[in-house]
Amino acid sequence: MRLELYQEVALNQDFSQHSLKKGDIATVVDYVPHPQGGEEGCILELFNAVGDSIAVVTVPASSIEAIRPDDILSVRRLAQAS
Repeated sequence: MRLELYQEVALNQDFSQHSLKKGDIATVVDYVPHPQGGEEGCILELFNAVGDSIAVVTVPASSIEAIRPDDILSVRRLAQAS
């Protein structure tokens, strides 16, 4: 099921190249086709805990899921790239 644009979603896997972890919250900004006909991608915008935009990334659509009523949010420090 394709999630709505501008919906908040959770990652269901880590993306170490972006310092993102399973459970991080993002907003769906757009969907894009795969250039070679593979899985559709989604463009996500990520925000820090105070609402500042910190990243825009593209991930496979299967790597996001809707936030559920029984989910609980937590805070973690964003790993800085060296």
